Amino acid sequence: MAFVIDGKKISQEIKEELKEQVTALREEGKEIALAVIQVGEDPASSVYVGNKKKACAYIGIRSESYELPETVTQEELIALIERLNRDDKINGILVQLPLPDHIDEDAVIKSIAPSKDVDGFHPESVGALLIGQAGFLPCTPAGIIQLLKRSNIEITGKECVVIGRSNIVGKPMAVLLLRENGTVTITHSRTRNLKEVCKRADILVVAVGKPKMINREYVKEGATVIDVGIHRNAENKLCGDVDYEDVFPVAGAITPVPGGVGPMTIAMLMNNCVSGAMH
Repeated sequence: MAFVIDGKKISQEIKEELKEQVTALREEGKEIALAVIQVGEDPASSVYVGNKKKACAYIGIRSESYELPETVTQEELIALIERLNRDDKINGILVQLPLPDHIDEDAVIKSIAPSKDVDGFHPESVGALLIGQAGFLPCTPAGIIQLLKRSNIEITGKECVVIGRSNIVGKPMAVLLLRENGTVTITHSRTRNLKEVCKRADILVVAVGKPKMINREYVKEGATVIDVGIHRNAENKLCGDVDYEDVFPVAGAITPVPGGVGPMTIAMLMNNCVSGAMH
């Protein structure tokens, strides 16, 4: 029977710690502010942006909202970002992805000053992560490391398998596990014998983007299974990339969907905002 890793509870602990830090900073006369830019009215994006604003309010971070129409040009968006880069009162800039097709996401990410890149997506932040220098960590992988550490799951010397190689989760996840002295394998759509490779894992991080793809045949007895996926099934219920019911009896520890990795992403975004203001 798996131990359920409670992302809600752990993210709440992190938020309480941050709230104290923000209060202390405020007593020194330091205000923290996050600028959130949303282009268009994608319903999922609106939910995420709303959650980020709520978390800011809870911790005591001022959030400034920029809701731009779907028709905004790339030049206008980058001009706004450049203005926020120069604004000393703004500590973090977040552009909610995905952006409309006529806007080049890479160009937008590169236009954010690395010192305000609280998502950790700027090439400079990614480079710093890879060579172990200080910089903002991408929120989801950083949140997963916190889930493991705060659940007393040892990473050092463990076989870690990451399914997925995206720039947002898969690649940075592998680097962070490596930083914690895990032995890391990255798998993806072209991996041969995926089941065999996954079955070696003491820690299996699943970011494959396919609902309930990973069942018990991929999971070693007693392994820790971290599910990054989020989907709505036929009954409109949230589910992950892992077939939770099937894997639960064999895993040693598992994150539920919802209530696992999701809340951690926002907690680590808040953590980036606060740590950015402290430097």
